[in-house]
Amino acid sequence: MIPATVITGASGGIGAALARIFVQHGHHVVLVARRRERLEALAGEIAASGAVRPLVLALDLAERGAAVAIRRALEAHGLEAQYVVNNAGYGLSGLAETLDPADQLGMVDVNVRALTELSLGFLDSLVRHRGGILNVGSVAGFAPGPGSAVYYASKAYVGSLSEALHYELRRMGVRVTVLCPGPVATEFQARAGIPDATIPAWLDVSADRVAEIGYSALLRGRRVAVAGFGNKFIAALLRCLPNTLLLPFVERRQMGRHGKSAPR
Repeated sequence: MIPATVITGASGGIGAALARIFVQHGHHVVLVARRRERLEALAGEIAASGAVRPLVLALDLAERGAAVAIRRALEAHGLEAQYVVNNAGYGLSGLAETLDPADQLGMVDVNVRALTELSLGFLDSLVRHRGGILNVGSVAGFAPGPGSAVYYASKAYVGSLSEALHYELRRMGVRVTVLCPGPVATEFQARAGIPDATIPAWLDVSADRVAEIGYSALLRGRRVAVAGFGNKFIAALLRCLPNTLLLPFVERRQMGRHGKSAPR
């Protein structure tokens, strides 16, 4: 069986950048996302560079059994997971009471349940290949997030799970890293319902740079990698401030993105 790197959410943004950086370092990659045409375009780009053409799997991770489907597809192509990169995820911005409950639960399905399923579903092959798991969290995971409550909570889960797995699996030679970017100029903002998002220069880290930081941290066996100096400062501040101060601060920031004041 050929060792491979499974990358979810690979149709654009950080996911596509992660696929490119793994390929540049000689990994055989498997691209997973809903939009087949975007995946095929990336696979063609990678093949044109002289690398092995990636296996493309057009799957909706909100549906149950994604890990089983991916594993079967890998086996059918003589592949076995050495690294799993859980990048797929999305956010929703707005008060929980105003957002569609089904959309919020769908976010939990992708950001939490599918990520957990994939983190646990390939442990046997990760141990055999002494590989690892790279989970894409967020600086948002370091704070409660009124105005984007479920998203912030989902990323807190990603961070907690990843750090615990890092500690548990290190004895078996499996590396687990949680990559925590701040705001990145991708399609994420539009999907989250954030209009015309402007990223301050001191927090602006490109998707390519985030991918480089994540790849390096995983291979070095780091537990947590916050992307960019400005985001490291924010993460440290969030860890120190009490929630009584964080809650109104985050709420004002989130609601300000929509040009409205948070209710009192």
